Formats: sequence, C-alpha cells, structure tokens
Amino acid sequence: MTPEPSGPAEPSGPAEPSGPAGPSAPDDPHPDLLSVLPRLTQLSAAFTKGRLTERAAEAAGLALDRPAMGVLVTLRTADRPLRIGEIADRMQVVGPHVTRQVQALEKRALVRRVADPHDRRASLIEPTGAGLEAADRYVTSLLGWFAEALADWPRQDREDLTRLLTRLADDVTARLARLDAEE
Repeated sequence: MTPEPSGPAEPSGPAEPSGPAGPSAPDDPHPDLLSVLPRLTQLSAAFTKGRLTERAAEAAGLALDRPAMGVLVTLRTADRPLRIGEIADRMQVVGPHVTRQVQALEKRALVRRVADPHDRRASLIEPTGAGLEAADRYVTSLLGWFAEALADWPRQDREDLTRLLTRLADDVTARLARLDAEE
C-alpha cells in the first residue's frame, strides 16, 4: 500500500491563468494582465468589507461617512480652495453629490465658502481650521494602517508600489477621461 501525500501536489509546470473559459488562448494579447483583475477585485473587496475608511474615521474621532471624508481630504490635499466642480472632478463623482456633502460639512463648521477672486458669481470651498485638523487626524489614522500593513516590506518595494500605483491611477484616469470626452 502506497502512503498518500501529506500536502497538496506540486504543480508540474508554470500555471496558466484561467478564467470562465479556461486557460487563456495562445493568441490572447494580454495574458499578463489577466492575473491583475482578481487582485484589483480582492483589494476593492478588502477595503470595502474591512471598512477601512470607516475605521480610520472612527479612530480619528470623526462621525463622517466616506463621501464626506472624501471631500474633506480632497480639500486638505489641494493647494488652494476649490469649486464644487473641481472637487467632483478630483473625486470622480458628479457635482450634486459633492454639493450635498459640502452643505453637511458646512453645518459642522468643517468647510466654508469663500469668494472666487476671478469670478464674483462663484464661490470656492476651503477647509476650516477644524476641518484641517479632522482631515489630518483621518489621514494619520489611514496612513498608520497602511504603514503597519507594509511594515515588513523593504523600502524599495514600498517606493516601487508608490510609483506604480501613481502611474496606474494616472493612466487609468486619463484613459477614462478620454473615453468620456469621446461620448
């Protein structure tokens, strides 16, 4: 009687990416990208199920939802006050969503409207001192979480991640903007 193997069988060769239709076809022009899609989905699900933004807001002592935090952080990272449309563009959402969030943040004295020096009819949105402090606490909490997750990574890997994620985000955003402009 032959003993049964104690662990999983070793693969006999390099694994081929497989999908609903099985392994990729030999003429598939993007076999290297096929393995990226499940990882993007995995990250998205981890952030959503793990309530990362909500946990960071709670740790920072903020009772704000994700969209409100998005507006506040967008304003915090801007180099100047922004119009509603600019906030929406940076967040890649529509203006009415931002308007509602800005109104809620105004009621909590976390943002304020200021006159646009170039257009008297328009106003700009900027964080108040309390809004800056709230955004800083949130960002510190969020970055602390990522620092812990990447603590065992070599410095070069962290730098590569930053460089490549920045490039991916910029390229995907630019491509989507071109597609939107063509419609």
